[in-house]
Amino acid sequence: MPATRDYYEILGVGKSADAEEIKRAYRRLAMKHHPDRNPDDAEAEVKFKEAAEAYEVLSDPEKRKLYDQYGHDGLRGHGAATHDFNRMNVDDIFSMFNDIFGGAGGVGFGGPRAGGARRGVARGYDLETQVNVTLEDVLHGTTKDVEFTRMDVCETCSGSGAKPGTTPESCASCGGQGKVQQAGLGGMFRMVTACPACRGRGTTIKEKCSSCHGRGRVGKKRSLKVKIPAGVHHGQAVRIKGEGEPPAVDASADGSGVRGDLHVVVAVEDHGLFERDGDHLILEMPISFTQAALGAEVEVPTLDGSRTINVKKGTQFGELLRIEGEGLPNLRSGRRGDLVVVVKIETPKKLTSKQEELLREFAETEDKDVQPESHGFWKKITDLLGG
Repeated sequence: MPATRDYYEILGVGKSADAEEIKRAYRRLAMKHHPDRNPDDAEAEVKFKEAAEAYEVLSDPEKRKLYDQYGHDGLRGHGAATHDFNRMNVDDIFSMFNDIFGGAGGVGFGGPRAGGARRGVARGYDLETQVNVTLEDVLHGTTKDVEFTRMDVCETCSGSGAKPGTTPESCASCGGQGKVQQAGLGGMFRMVTACPACRGRGTTIKEKCSSCHGRGRVGKKRSLKVKIPAGVHHGQAVRIKGEGEPPAVDASADGSGVRGDLHVVVAVEDHGLFERDGDHLILEMPISFTQAALGAEVEVPTLDGSRTINVKKGTQFGELLRIEGEGLPNLRSGRRGDLVVVVKIETPKKLTSKQEELLREFAETEDKDVQPESHGFWKKITDLLGG
C-alpha cells in the first residue's frame, strides 16, 4: 500500500516549504535510510521507500497542488495516482531521483548499481552538513571548521567486503549477472530486476571482513576548514567537490571512480539588533518624543561600528531613515546594501515635577485634554474627612 502518513510529515518540512527545501529534506532521508547503509534493515527500507513516495508527489507542482487540496484520495481521484513504492525494487526508486544527487552516468547518489547499465564513471554519495554563522560573519566572510563522518573504503579488505585472503564468489542465483527475470501481471510479460540474493552486485561474500562486516566501507571522521563567502544567505550551501563518499561497493570495489561532494548548508543566526532583508539590514531605533519633535543628532549602531544620523524636526513614529552602504554585501557583486532605521518614539514612564509642569503648559497650548494633576493619596483622604 502507498504511504498514508502526511507527506510533509514524512519529509519533516512545513507546507510552505519551497522546492529546494523539499529536495534537501529528501536527500537527507535518502542518505540516512538507503539500503547500502542499512543492510538487512527492513524498517530502513520502508522509510526509504516512504520518503521517495513523498518526494515524488511534493516535487511535482501539479501533484502537490492536488495533494494539498484533496489529500491522498485526491491524487488517486484526479488522475495523478502515485506509484506503489512498497512493491518497487529500491533500485527502481533510486533511479527516479538521480537528478537530485548528480552523477556522471548511472545514479549519482550511490553510484550505478551492479547488473545494470554502467554508463560513464561510477560516482559516490553526496553528503550534507550544516554550519552556523553570525551576521558579522556574513558581512566579512569567515572560515569554519567542519567535522563530519563519511563512509570510506575499508583498508582491511580494500573495499571488497571479503575476509583478507578470500574473494567474493559469483552469485548462484543470478549467475553473476546481478539481475533476474520475474513474471509480470498474469504472466503476460517478464520484468528484469536486481537479484534479491546478491542485491544486484553479482557476487556474494562467504567469509566477511571483520572490520567492515562485508560492507566494504567503514565510517571515518573527517575535519575540514570551509571558507564561507561574504553575503551568503540562510539555507545556501557551499559545495566542496570530492569530499563525499566513494562509489558503492557494487559499483567500484576498490574505491576508484568519482567521489561525491560535500554540501555545507549555511544557517545564519538571528541577531539581537538587526533583521535581514536581502542585502539590507533593518534596525528599530528608539528616540525620545522631544528628539522627534525638535530634531536631534543620534548615534546609530551598525555591524562594524556606529554612525551619527540627523533626526529632522517632526519625525513621526515608524518613519524610515536610510543609511546607505551599511547593510550586507551582495554575494555576487560585493556591493553593500543599506541600513534602514525604523523610528520608535518612546514615552517616558516617570517625570520630574518640573518636566510635568512644562508638559502641562505645553498641553494647554495644544488645547488637548489631559488627566488632572494628582494631589497624592493622603491629600485625598484629608479632603474627604474635611468634607
